[in-house]
Amino acid sequence: MPTIPLQIIDLHDDGFHPLIEVILFGKAFIMVLDTGASKTAFDQTMLAEASQTTSILASDRLSTGLGTNTMESFTATIKGMRIGSFKVAAFEVAVLDLSTINIAYSQMGHPQVLGVLGGDILMKYKAVIDYGKQVIKLKKPRGKSNSKRIS
Repeated sequence: MPTIPLQIIDLHDDGFHPLIEVILFGKAFIMVLDTGASKTAFDQTMLAEASQTTSILASDRLSTGLGTNTMESFTATIKGMRIGSFKVAAFEVAVLDLSTINIAYSQMGHPQVLGVLGGDILMKYKAVIDYGKQVIKLKKPRGKSNSKRIS
């Protein structure tokens, strides 16, 4: 179970956000670790700038959260992402306009973020978050066994 460092940032009397570095398309990006987000989401502009080859497809679902329930959303399949030394299997992300997050972060002197790492990844890889040590541990899911249990 690899241990991956987190950076906890202070939102100036409005709480804290844990940030995590990911490697995607051979480049390092920062993401917000968001245990309240059901799905991982990337910023549409940053994803398009980072990869000219990733297909961003329109979604018929409206995204909820982020202060609205009418945000147009898209999806993309992400391959080859690493969190520390941990390789994440291909997965689908929501692709949204997260510019308001990056504007707020910029005003507070924090780095731009690619998006939010949500519950889909945290659950799949059985994340253990230690805020005191500022680390997260991830675990590869066990393969489905084809053997049947005999009673």
